[in-house]
Amino acid sequence: MRNHRYAWYATLALMLCYALSFVDRQILGLLVPQIKADLGINDTGVSLLQGFSFALFYAFMGLPLGRIADSTNRRNLIAICIMLWSLFTAACAGARSFASLFFSRMGVGIGEAGLNPAAFSILSDYFSKERLGAALSVFYMGNLLGSSLALIVGGTAVQALAGKPEITLPFLGTVASWRLTFLIIGLPGLLFALLALTVKEPPRKNMALTSGVPTRLNLVETFKELGGRWKSVAGISLGFVFQAICNYGFTNWVPMYLVRAHGWSIGATGRALGLVILPFGCFGLYCGGYLSERWQRRGMIDGPVRVAIPGAIGILLFLVPAMLMPTAGWALALIGPGFFFMVLPMGTSSAALQVIVPNQLRAQVGALYLFILNLGALTLGPLLPALFTDYLFKEPAMVGRSIALTMSIAGTFMLVVFRITMRPYRDDYLKMHPPQIP
Repeated sequence: MRNHRYAWYATLALMLCYALSFVDRQILGLLVPQIKADLGINDTGVSLLQGFSFALFYAFMGLPLGRIADSTNRRNLIAICIMLWSLFTAACAGARSFASLFFSRMGVGIGEAGLNPAAFSILSDYFSKERLGAALSVFYMGNLLGSSLALIVGGTAVQALAGKPEITLPFLGTVASWRLTFLIIGLPGLLFALLALTVKEPPRKNMALTSGVPTRLNLVETFKELGGRWKSVAGISLGFVFQAICNYGFTNWVPMYLVRAHGWSIGATGRALGLVILPFGCFGLYCGGYLSERWQRRGMIDGPVRVAIPGAIGILLFLVPAMLMPTAGWALALIGPGFFFMVLPMGTSSAALQVIVPNQLRAQVGALYLFILNLGALTLGPLLPALFTDYLFKEPAMVGRSIALTMSIAGTFMLVVFRITMRPYRDDYLKMHPPQIP
């Protein structure tokens, strides 16, 4: 019982660290008008700051950091990464050009790249394969908590500073007030590195053995193990690329949709969205973990993958029409249930990969999953609505239609890819966990 309680403490501590990463990641979405005016860029330029600059190193650095996590102390690696991304977030305050802000956002991506692969591996050693989906769903609540805090607190801060276009700061001098937001968000993040150090490094379980002894897999053996599961790895990763395109398109552009199409202020937009997505999102993650565990206990070993099917259907039925509503009230009424379905498989898809590979590959398969997901989604999620707005509809107020078009395409592909992946996943699960013969 004591170990069980501590496992959930570790989950909550890592969830708070993940929440911090999303505050640092998403705050830029509320500063679009100020950054555009200060740096002289359009929506497409902003999307590169939101997506590509972060995604480039977030995706690529996850691979070597995942390999490090599979052979060293994962807890310490997380603490170092938190310190790194917090310092780079604060450094965004001093960016004087598009290029310097671009490179600061790249630094944030480098730091955040180490958190999820190491956290996936730690939690896989704290929980059974049946309960891992529920644990990772709780971990992913940090995504929603961080996004909500960025919207609520960040929106309020931006609104409070709106009447002060410039502000004087130590060392930086007189600067645009939006820069202060990055300092407010970045520097306190150093305290979360101390929180990460309170998580104990668990003993590793389900190790691949050589002559009965756990051994580190070299790169050839690693590729061989992953190659034997390529259909499951590729299917889950690609399916979640399309889910994350919807997610990142939502978080980066829906605030601007309410501002441009419905005339809301940044402060009102941040508070409204934060108060909607936090309860609906947390309930969606809980239900996703519950469904996965329930289906697995009933013999549906593809439960963690199966959860994505209703998730994709919900995106198409709720979030797409939400972006086309004539009033903000109707849009928010559909955004709540739509967000519930969109996040349903976030924890279970990550858990699905963890249970079909040996322990020595868990952080690396998590990093590969995030590499594919983020290189595609962190780039295309913010970029596609911006491109549709700038070059298809050619009207900033039409950003809602751009988001709806993006989600229609991505939601459909998500449904198809996850449906195709269910069968190879069942085969790979049985290879790793063969049925017990009485």
